[in-house]
Amino acid sequence: MNKILTAMAAAACFMTIAAAQDDVQKATAEAAAAILEAPEAVQAAEEPNWWTNSFQVDLGFNQTNLWSWAAGGYNTLSLNSGIDAKANYAKEMSSWNNRLQLQYGFLWSADKANLLQKSNDLMYLESRFAYKTSEESKWNYTVSFDFRSQFSNSYDSYTQDASTGLWSGTLKSGFLAPAYTNLAIGMEWAPADWFNVNIAPLTAGYTICNIEELRKSYGMKLKEDGLDPNVGANYKSALFQSGAQVKINLKASVNDNLSYETQLVLFTDYLNHPFRYNRVNWDNKISWQFAKLFKVALNTWLIYDPIVLIDGQQKVQFKESFSISFTYLIANK
Repeated sequence: MNKILTAMAAAACFMTIAAAQDDVQKATAEAAAAILEAPEAVQAAEEPNWWTNSFQVDLGFNQTNLWSWAAGGYNTLSLNSGIDAKANYAKEMSSWNNRLQLQYGFLWSADKANLLQKSNDLMYLESRFAYKTSEESKWNYTVSFDFRSQFSNSYDSYTQDASTGLWSGTLKSGFLAPAYTNLAIGMEWAPADWFNVNIAPLTAGYTICNIEELRKSYGMKLKEDGLDPNVGANYKSALFQSGAQVKINLKASVNDNLSYETQLVLFTDYLNHPFRYNRVNWDNKISWQFAKLFKVALNTWLIYDPIVLIDGQQKVQFKESFSISFTYLIANK
């Protein structure tokens, strides 16, 4: 009897274990089927960055001290600073490029104590929107704007008051005196990233001069009341010009450290002797970066503007500067 009961108990246990295994297998199969039938998780695509930005700071310093120096000379101190910021956008067939250049420098010399002479001064903003004529084309429709001026007053022909020791000079320029604005509509040929030519047959802008005594020298016209033409207050504060502009940009890198950049701007005024009196601006920059944080640079700037009078005459203006400066660049790729 005991044997029979033992056998029956073993059989019942076996059946229970078998049923449990069947339940486990069934649950496992159902879970596997659910996993296979579940939709695959879609990984979110990283959104592209259409902007490339850079911010460069330059700081140059020069100092000379002389003690019993037989050849003569003066103790001098000079400082030059600059900012070059770029923000460029490019998506499909459209692009928007922006650049801001700020420069300022001064010179102190012992022969002119208590006087800081300005050696460099520039505000220059460029903004250009372009849209390709087709996906494979090298031509773009463009709308561009630029603004150029300086921060502070400039003087020359300094003289010193014997009683006070203060210096005075002939005022040559100042903040918004002059300032140049241009809005240009045209087309651009860009066969490579480092070279482009912008042709804008519709260009208009103002030459602004907010210092009355300088207005005649920068081509301002007399007010309608026509008072004494030798008095600056009788001249308008702005001169409107409308014409055609050609702007050529080139930037070439010999290697990672040595680069050359140039911009040539030609403008003719439809309202004043078109194609006879033309304005020329030509900038050149050669720079060599070494030891990562230092730069040697040679900059030149040539201007010819027939409405600007220097000593009562039309003259070609030329400026050259050579500098060794500390430089730091922040940029995204």
